[in-house]
Amino acid sequence: MSASPAEKAVIMPVGRPRKPRPRRSGLRPAPGVTFAGLGVPGPLVAVLAQGGITTPRPIQAAVLPDALAGLDILGGAQTGSGKTLGFSLPLVARLAGRHTMACRPRGLVLVPTRELATQVQAVLSPLAGAMGLTVAAIFGGTPQRPQVTALGNRADIVVACPGRLADLIGQGHCHLGDVEAVVLDEADQMADLGFLPVVRQLLEATPPEGQRLLFSATLDREVDVLARRFLTRPARHDVGAAPPAQIVHHLLTVTPADRAGVVAALASGEARVLIFTRTRRGARKLARQLTMAGTPAAELHGDLAQGARSRNLAAFGSGEVRAMVATDIAARGLHVDGIGLVIHADPPAGHKAYVHRSGRTARSGAAGTVVTVQTAAQAAGVRALMRKAGVTPCASAASPGSAVLRSIAGPPARRTAPVARLARPAPAAAHATGRGAVAASGGFRGRRRPGWRG
Repeated sequence: MSASPAEKAVIMPVGRPRKPRPRRSGLRPAPGVTFAGLGVPGPLVAVLAQGGITTPRPIQAAVLPDALAGLDILGGAQTGSGKTLGFSLPLVARLAGRHTMACRPRGLVLVPTRELATQVQAVLSPLAGAMGLTVAAIFGGTPQRPQVTALGNRADIVVACPGRLADLIGQGHCHLGDVEAVVLDEADQMADLGFLPVVRQLLEATPPEGQRLLFSATLDREVDVLARRFLTRPARHDVGAAPPAQIVHHLLTVTPADRAGVVAALASGEARVLIFTRTRRGARKLARQLTMAGTPAAELHGDLAQGARSRNLAAFGSGEVRAMVATDIAARGLHVDGIGLVIHADPPAGHKAYVHRSGRTARSGAAGTVVTVQTAAQAAGVRALMRKAGVTPCASAASPGSAVLRSIAGPPARRTAPVARLARPAPAAAHATGRGAVAASGGFRGRRRPGWRG
């Protein structure tokens, strides 16, 4: 079956434009902008319309014309900005209509966490299906055999965490020599997790003439070096500078003994609440405390096997539980609609983490509340990170019975018995991401293939 003229017009040849004009984007698309008007193929526009998506978000309106034209992209955008569609649409359009060989994908998306890999795959799959393409997700914490099978079945696009992909390449199950387009999503978190050495080796294994799209919430030194090394005169679009005005920030000072009780009181309302801790042990302990207090809570962290993480995330997303206790590494790629309250049960280590954590609420124009719980000993550090984040919170002292907690949480929800199906950590759960995975994948376990630089 031959493609329509409209479809043929957007299937870009492999190759790199010579002199694209870098540009910076505003925060809003022009009135009346449509996906079709931006050059998105008709079948993909139809898929978006079926999902109720008819108007491009700012990052999409900014990126799509240049990305569809084959330019390299350097995008600055926070998580939740809609950038996944911003790179998924041009990636699918570019690869449509051509053949993929076994174990040699033509599209590659690198992400830092399992959760983000799963969510990107969910966005990409219906778009790819509309153009006759398939998508495979590659990450650790699960058996590799199904992933190897998907590669052997000629998956066109691979969404991967760097560690597991490097392992499979080292074992000879995947080759990147046919990759026509590479997307690096959440590049700043890749740097924070220590993944960039592995990412560089993966990018060096792809053809240099291919298209490359890099997205990052912040363009720190390591990310800037990566962009300069692998992007050729990229079109730059930055729509992530303005913080959401719909977020109300609170800062509560508590005694160490009152911290868990204050968090439990905040989580006892009817809003869907996401709670952050610094450690996996802290997440486990706090989830148990909330459940015992009548607010069943799921946990999300690196000690959980992938199946357990997926079940807990599904329980939170469906509303089966209203509270999720998570660590930073596990929750950076988390996208759940309707989170009304974010609680920093442990203050984050820096202002960037504060911004990323807080961005789980007030998404797609909705309102949201962020509460940071600190002790007096933490006050100086929290004050500094708030200043760097550009946030002026409503500050007060609090104890479990304080009226301010009910004013933030709202009317108390009905107390619920613990949910028995929530998954708890296995004794020896595998780690898909994080510094342990970096160390493991740095040696590229398995037999090496000629030409692979490990």
